[in-house]
Amino acid sequence: MKEETINQKFRQLPSVEELLSTPQLQKRTEQVSHLIVATSCREVLSKLRETILNGDLVPKLDDIIEKVEETLESRFSFSLQKVINGTGVILHTNLGRAPLGKDAMEHLTEVAENYNNLEMELNSGKRGQRGVLVEQYLKELTGAEAGLVVNNNAGAVLLILQALAKGKEVIISRGELVQIGGGFRIPEILSLSGASLKEIGTTNQTLLEDYRNAISENTAGLLKVHHSNFKMEGFVKETALEELVKLGREQNLVTIFDLGSGALLDTKQFGLAHEPTVPEAIQTGVDLVAFSGDKLLGGPQAGIIVGKKVLIEKLKKYPLYRALRVAKLTLSVLEITLLHYLKKETPEKIPIWKMISNSKENLKSRGEKIIQKSKKQTITLKESQSFLGGGSLPQQSLPTYVLSFNSDFAPEILSEKFRKLRPPVIGRIEDENFVLDLRTIFPEQDDLIVESIRKVLA
Repeated sequence: MKEETINQKFRQLPSVEELLSTPQLQKRTEQVSHLIVATSCREVLSKLRETILNGDLVPKLDDIIEKVEETLESRFSFSLQKVINGTGVILHTNLGRAPLGKDAMEHLTEVAENYNNLEMELNSGKRGQRGVLVEQYLKELTGAEAGLVVNNNAGAVLLILQALAKGKEVIISRGELVQIGGGFRIPEILSLSGASLKEIGTTNQTLLEDYRNAISENTAGLLKVHHSNFKMEGFVKETALEELVKLGREQNLVTIFDLGSGALLDTKQFGLAHEPTVPEAIQTGVDLVAFSGDKLLGGPQAGIIVGKKVLIEKLKKYPLYRALRVAKLTLSVLEITLLHYLKKETPEKIPIWKMISNSKENLKSRGEKIIQKSKKQTITLKESQSFLGGGSLPQQSLPTYVLSFNSDFAPEILSEKFRKLRPPVIGRIEDENFVLDLRTIFPEQDDLIVESIRKVLA
């Protein structure tokens, strides 16, 4: 395209001042900041210049104003919004991991809307400690002497190492130097504690003698990390937690277990492989166990530490704890999540366990009804596999049913169309088809799925 032709088209575009003088946008400046409306005009005009360079025509004034209106609407919409998870990944990190149940949300709302006894002992009327009831629940559920809660599991391990091993060595197996989500690596995070990580063994073989031989006068503790987000097979040997605990007692060293996923239930009862549980870890006599609140526990994001009372008290008094402690909203949700475990009502009350325990037959029945209601012949019900996600039980899957779309649209286009709905519907591409996995879609969302299908395939 010739330069003079492009310049002619650019001159056909209205100026920011001309747009702001239109009745539609004048009304907008009465509702919101003049600066925000003007900025939106500039953004739209900038994008239009790019499309003109690519050969597009200059749109009509009304169309340009409409684009400005759309830009303003998107500017004032929430960035964090509800989505429907049709990926089949139950603990989807990108989608917020564990969703919360209705009881948890009701308790959260009650606490958030009112004043509460966060740090007041109601019987005496004196100042109390936050999270006392949560700590009591943790003790009862895990068998530990004490517990505390911080903002996430990385923070929990950081607190432990800085409070108990700053300026000293902590021994860890090379096979347990894992990388967690977002590209963060355990050694990089833990180096912030001021403790020195002393690597021993090899990637696939670390023996008890490797730990014993590495102990020096500067050693403060032994750290074991559960590699829950990957699995090693073949010529592999790791030192059992029980052996480390025994060695720690012999050498008067603190033993720390970063369990990560934080299961309180035996996963085998749900047809899954065994995942080490927090009570099992405590039974070994390990000094401290750290785990997440929003993985297999099914609660809010939190880092939970349970173990020996004398060590937990040290952590509570350490200054970093004040920076990492959780707010009333997290405590309220964690409290009721733990209460569900105590009352043995997890499959009914905690969404992730409800999804995990959902039968294949029930998923099939729901899928058939959705297809029938949508009246679309291009959708078929297929058997597939769901996954736990969230760095829990890698390679473990659950049998499921998916809605498979045999559309004229490419699967990537279908995926985009569903993502742009309100609420967005997130699926996956499988065998060159876009699919929605019914295991991670709540039953009460089935009618929304029918409506979404009609909109996309209209």
